[in-house]
Amino acid sequence: MRNERDSMGEMAVPDDALYGASTQRAVLNFPISGTPLPAAFIHALGLVKAACALANEELGLLDPGKSRLIQQVAQEIAEGKLDAHFPLDVFQTGSATSTNMNANEVIANRASQLSSQPIGSKKPLHPNDDVNLGQSSNDIIPTVLHVSVALALKESLVPALDALAVALTKKSEAWSGLVKIGRTHLMDATPLTLGQEFSGYAAQVNKAAARCRRGITTLSELAVGGTAVGTGINTHEAFGGTVARILTQKTGLNFLEADNHFEAQGARDDCVEVAGLLVAVAASLTKIANDIRLLGSGPRAGFGELKLPATQPGSSIMPGKVNPVMSEMLVQVGLYVEGLCHTVQRAGREGHFELNVTLPLMAHCLLESIRCLANAVRTFNEQCIAGLEADAERCRELVDRSLMLVTALNPHIGYDNAASVAKEALTSGKTLRQVVLDRKLMDAASLDQALEPLSMTKPGASGLAGGGG
Repeated sequence: MRNERDSMGEMAVPDDALYGASTQRAVLNFPISGTPLPAAFIHALGLVKAACALANEELGLLDPGKSRLIQQVAQEIAEGKLDAHFPLDVFQTGSATSTNMNANEVIANRASQLSSQPIGSKKPLHPNDDVNLGQSSNDIIPTVLHVSVALALKESLVPALDALAVALTKKSEAWSGLVKIGRTHLMDATPLTLGQEFSGYAAQVNKAAARCRRGITTLSELAVGGTAVGTGINTHEAFGGTVARILTQKTGLNFLEADNHFEAQGARDDCVEVAGLLVAVAASLTKIANDIRLLGSGPRAGFGELKLPATQPGSSIMPGKVNPVMSEMLVQVGLYVEGLCHTVQRAGREGHFELNVTLPLMAHCLLESIRCLANAVRTFNEQCIAGLEADAERCRELVDRSLMLVTALNPHIGYDNAASVAKEALTSGKTLRQVVLDRKLMDAASLDQALEPLSMTKPGASGLAGGGG
């Protein structure tokens, strides 16, 4: 152990730690969950610290040599090279001041190492006066929250969703002519093609990706420049805008200084909005996963219209059983994400006066949601959608047995007659065709044309007029 000093006095710090006294106090104060803040948050913190140093240099407030040192170490943080030196628990001070100081101390001590000065000497960099120049935890941590979540959406979740949408579109195109029975209220309905059904899934995922892109835009305003309560005390008036410009250049995302710093620090409505978008994404993916596992149910006592890839044995007691485990995985991730995002929505209410004090928890919940969704989507795509096959024979069998083809007869024999035909076919075991011909309601040629399933899947098909499903 070595002794370091902060404003509260001396503190023994592990010799191999690059953090200092303030961080060590927080380590001892918050032995709560054992879960540190997400690595993506720490890496974004490094990115923001580098941008702040360069901004202070450009504004003539920081010596270029000190700026270069801060940027060098901050880049190491951004690249994940110093993750081991960020031990603090998610459940800590609600402003994450401890994590901001953690970064300040790591940068200062690493700079001492690089400059052949003793760790803890605060030479050549002071963690507060130099590394934290023009900043407060109250504006830096909300800034990092926005930057980290926006980057995670851009680099992780959006590409995963885009790839899944492409895969679903390919399935839709391959199955464009494969007619199957539709289902509404879990009951037989009129036919559609399997391609049409999958085109709906592809559209859902495309919309999910679009929602994530909207989330990136929602997070574009940054709190940096507001310092303690939004007034910008102890910082240059151009500091926030300069940092936003630098971050835009470094990330390729369009960041800008918040229009109103009091909103940017006192409220976390933007994060609540993104949580809502993620809930919509999770709900969409859950619907798709459930449909696919139901359509693949069987192999003999279920729908059996899809053949799901076998990924692992499904039972420890029933030999040969294979389960839809990839769908089950995605459903569970959806439930998990909805819970995490509900926490974010509740945390958004904790913006008392000039600061929301649930920032570390929000960061954990949003970044964990994105991480799990992205991994789940990639896995579902690779392990389920890629190997998904259609059972054309089974699809045709269910179409032929369906009584809802009678809907196409409405324009020819009327709704009441069609309903009567369907009831007789159900009770007698006859086909719709047999009943109609027995009653001499239509001639055979016209009937065969009206009951052709593929024709019912196209716009303008007969039988589309009338009531609901």
